[in-house]
Amino acid sequence: MLAALAGALLLAGPLAAQEGGSHAIALHGTPKYGPDFQHFDYADPNAPKGGEVKLMAMGGFDNLNPFILRGQTAAGATLVFETLTVGSSDEAVTEYGLLAESIAVAEDRSWVSFTLRPQARFNDGKPVTADDVIWSFQTLKEKGHPIYRTYYADVVKAEKTGERTVKFSFKGTDNAELPVIMGQLPVLPKHVFDTRPFESTTLEPLVGSGPYVVAEVQPGRSITYQRVADWWGKDLPLNRGRYNFDRLRYDYYRDLDVGFEAFKAGAFDFRLENSSKNWTTGYNVPAVKDGQIVREELKHQDPQGMQAFVLNLRRPVFQDRRVREGLNYLFDYEWTRTNLSYGLFQRTKSYFANSELASSGPPSPAELALLEPFRGKIPDEVFTTPFEPPKTDGSGNIRANLRTALGLFKEAGWELKNNKLTNVKTGEPFRFEFLLVQADMERIVQPFLRNLERAGIEAGIRVVDTAQYQNRTDNFDYDVIIERFPQSLSPGNEQRDYWESSRADLPGSKNSIGIKDPAVDALVEKVIAAPDRDSLIAATRALDRVLLWNWYVIPHWHDSVYRVAYWNRFSHPAVAPRYGLGFTDLWWVDPEKNAKLASSPRRTGP
Repeated sequence: MLAALAGALLLAGPLAAQEGGSHAIALHGTPKYGPDFQHFDYADPNAPKGGEVKLMAMGGFDNLNPFILRGQTAAGATLVFETLTVGSSDEAVTEYGLLAESIAVAEDRSWVSFTLRPQARFNDGKPVTADDVIWSFQTLKEKGHPIYRTYYADVVKAEKTGERTVKFSFKGTDNAELPVIMGQLPVLPKHVFDTRPFESTTLEPLVGSGPYVVAEVQPGRSITYQRVADWWGKDLPLNRGRYNFDRLRYDYYRDLDVGFEAFKAGAFDFRLENSSKNWTTGYNVPAVKDGQIVREELKHQDPQGMQAFVLNLRRPVFQDRRVREGLNYLFDYEWTRTNLSYGLFQRTKSYFANSELASSGPPSPAELALLEPFRGKIPDEVFTTPFEPPKTDGSGNIRANLRTALGLFKEAGWELKNNKLTNVKTGEPFRFEFLLVQADMERIVQPFLRNLERAGIEAGIRVVDTAQYQNRTDNFDYDVIIERFPQSLSPGNEQRDYWESSRADLPGSKNSIGIKDPAVDALVEKVIAAPDRDSLIAATRALDRVLLWNWYVIPHWHDSVYRVAYWNRFSHPAVAPRYGLGFTDLWWVDPEKNAKLASSPRRTGP
C-alpha cells in the first residue's frame, strides 16, 4: 500500500528547476544525496548477504496481491514489487529514482514525467516498459484498492512521451504532492495480467521487479520469500547494503501470547515488542540473561499519528458530540498507564503526535485565519483552548469525571433510570460493543467497561479472527474499534481518505469514524494545497484542532522508541535511520554471531 508521504511543494523550490530531469525530488530544500551518491548513510554497503530469517505474522492470509481490497494479504507481499521512486529514511520527504532513472517536473507543477532505467526488469526477465507504467496506473485506479482512486483523483492523463518515458498530467497546479504520489506508483507487469483477472484474490505467486520472489506458500500458515540473486537493481546506489537476507519466512499465529512464547522458544528470530507488559515482565528467561536474546530500545523520529478507541458515527448513539466527550471522561488513562502499561508510553493529544504538525497551545494567527470562516460551524474551543484529554489522579476513583460525564449525557438527552443510562425520548438503553482482533487488548478495555457500567452504560467485547475483522471494518460494521491513523511529515492526499465526507460510505476507506463535516473537508483541501512548509504546518494544526475538539475518538498513547527483541545472530548499521526501523531491508545475519549462537543450545526454559 502507498506510504502516506503527501506534501506541499515550495513555489520556487527545487522542483521548479527540474523540468529537465533529476535523480530525485526534494519537496523542501534540496536532496541530501546528490546524483553521484554511493549509498544511503543508514545502509552498510559491506553488509554480508545470506541466511534465513523467521518472523511472526498474525491471523492468516488468502491473497498475494497487495493492491486490491479483497482478501487478507500475506505479510511481506510488497517485497515482490517496486515503485518508480523510493524515499530515503533520513529525510522528511525526498524521493529517489528507482525504476525511474530521472524525474522531470513542470515549472507550474501541472505534470511530472518519469524516464525508466533501461536495465529495469521484471523477475521473469521481461523489461519494465512505459506501457507497464500506464497500465498499472489505470488498473490501480479502476480495479485496485479504493485508496488509489483517492490518491490519483487529480491525475487527468497518463501518456507515453518517449520510448521509456511516461508523463502524468494533473487537473490543476494546487495539489502540490502529486509528483511524489506518482513516484510511489507500483509498476506491475501488464503481460502477466493479460491472462488473469487483476481484482481477484490469488495464492499463485505474482511477478514483480522487486528484490524478492515468493518461494513457498503454505496457505494460512506460512509464506517464504527468496532473494533474487541476479536482481536487476542490486547495484544501484540506493540499494547497496539493503535486502541482505537470502530468505524471509513469515509464520502465522492466531494468538499473541502463543506467539510470544514461540519467540522465547526460538521458533522465530525477531520481535517488535508492542506490549508494555511483555517488555517489562515477560523477558525474565535464561536466553536473555545469557545474551542469546538481545533487547534494544531504538529511538526514532517517526510521526506517531493517532491510536484510539474509534467511535463509529454511523451509529446514532455516537452522533452527539456531548456523548463522545462524556465517554472520554470515563476512560481512566492515568490508571491504565500505571497499572497496565507499567509507566511506559505517553498520552496522545494530537492526530499528528510526535511531530511539528501537532497542534499545541493557542492557535497561531495563521491557524486562526484558516479557522475563522467556520466560526459557528466548528466547536468554539477550537479558537481559544489547547486540547487536553480528561485526566484523573490515577487512583481508580473517577467520581469527578463520572459526574462530568453524566452531565454531558443529560444535555444530550440521556438520563440514569434504575442505574441504566436511557434515552429520554425513545427509552432505549445506552448500549454498544467493542470489536477487537487482538485478544490482549481486552485487558485495556475491561477496566473501561467497569467505568462505563458506573455511568449506566451496557458495553461488551467481541473478539473475532482477522478475516472477520477485516470484512467488518471494510464495511464499517462495528460500534467501537481500536484504530491507528498513521501520519507522515508531509500530510496530503491521504487525509481525504481519513476524514472527508466522500469517503465515509466507501467500503475499504480509512474514514473509519464516518466523518461528514464540510469544515473538515475544506481544511483537508487546505492541507493538500498548502504552497510551502509554514502553510502546511498551519493548515495541519488547524485540521488537528477541529478533529480533536469534535471528540471523534478516545485517544490512547504513543512512544518515540522501537522496542525490539531478537536472537543474537544479527547486526545492523551503526547509523540508524531517522524514520522507520528497517529490519528486513537494513539488518543482516552476522556470520560470527550466527555461528556462536548455533554452537550453543538455545536456553528457553524458566
